[in-house]
Amino acid sequence: MAYASRTTVPIDRSRAEIEKTLLRYKADQFGSAVDNETGRAMVQFRLDKRVIRFEVNLPKGEQALRSRWRALLLCIKAKLESVASGIETYDEAFLAHVVMPDGQTFGKVAIPQIHKAIESGVMPKTLIEWHNAKESAH
Repeated sequence: MAYASRTTVPIDRSRAEIEKTLLRYKADQFGSAVDNETGRAMVQFRLDKRVIRFEVNLPKGEQALRSRWRALLLCIKAKLESVASGIETYDEAFLAHVVMPDGQTFGKVAIPQIHKAIESGVMPKTLIEWHNAKESAH
């Protein structure tokens, strides 16, 4: 069963709670967007000099959408509290979601290499070298 599968909290209230939470933890920029054509949503904010972006697929149906936004709020709150409590650093908590200078999240660059390394048993080149090689191949 999905988290908050019976929530009655409207989507706009969950989005507002995400913003309020980010402000409480000192994020100095915030934005969210929904692309109904692709069925994706994005929440982006700046915190500790890092731009962080969460991109999520949006399920069909109002109840599923409310649940997804509640889950995203929970995820962001948990990571922020983990940092505030000294369990993790910002980088550890948000690494996959850090926006790199080329606009991609670190996860988009690193996760395929993690999968490849696990499958092959061979460590990848440094991610910077890999990313540069990938870019020059295009």
